[in-house]
This record gives sequence, structure tokens and C-alpha cells, in this order.
Amino acid sequence: MTPDLRRAVLAVYDAADAAVRAAGPRCDASGRCCRFTEYGHTLFLSHFEAELLLEGAPPYDTPVTRDGCPFQVNGLCTARDARPIGCRVYFCDPTYQETGNRVTEDAVAALKALADAHGTGWQYAPLHVFLNQAERPAGPRRALPVLPDS
Repeated sequence: MTPDLRRAVLAVYDAADAAVRAAGPRCDASGRCCRFTEYGHTLFLSHFEAELLLEGAPPYDTPVTRDGCPFQVNGLCTARDARPIGCRVYFCDPTYQETGNRVTEDAVAALKALADAHGTGWQYAPLHVFLNQAERPAGPRRALPVLPDS
């Protein structure tokens, strides 16, 4: 990812974070956001988000299942700074759901526009797909997998 594209993706994160702060959803600190199968949701992310997550997240064991996030340890997120949009906007607060959906749609549209503007193509998949297909060389940086076009 080029430095300009990285800044643009991080700006999408900043905008989503600001919209969430403005909405002020309640967080129950239940960890439901990370226990996907148990609570009936799937964390999807773009290839941009996967690249940033893989660069900034701690090591994890594979294979990763669709059941939950491997970065939730003792009820806490260990990849908080590098977390994707889906994590940034997910709250259990029922009064926030409509706002959360809008923030998500706006952020994904912005990421798609970046993919178009930078000619990267668009890859969007569940978290476990990116994590299981990532090359895992020694050291903190992991290469992003290339997924087939969907």
C-alpha cells in the first residue's frame, strides 16, 4: 500500500471513529462484537483493512475459524489500533443500530472509491479468510493474500 493510500484509508477510519463518537453508543463490554458465531454476525473487511490489521496485530494461531476473533484475549481487543471498520462501528446498543449501519455503509463506500481511484480492485471477505490465507513470515509484518475476484 502506498503512503498516500494508507493515509486515505486511515482518514476513512478517522471519519468512522468521529461518527461513532458523535452518536455516543453504549458499550456493554460484553465481548459480543468478537464472538461472531455465538451472536450471529460475521466480520467482513476489505483488503485495505486486512493489510493494516495484519501489519499491526499481534501474532495469532491458525487456522482461524469463523467463530470469533483471535485478537480477543481475556475479553479485550489486542489489535485495537489496527481494527477494521466493522470493529470500529459495532456496538450492542439497540438505539445505535441504524446509525451504525449508515456509518458502515459510508465507510465501505469510501474504501471502494479508494480501490477504484487507485486501481487496486476490490476484495471483501470475512476476517478468517484473510487471516488464514496470509503469509506468516517471521517478524511483525505479514503479507496480504491475493483473493480471487468476487
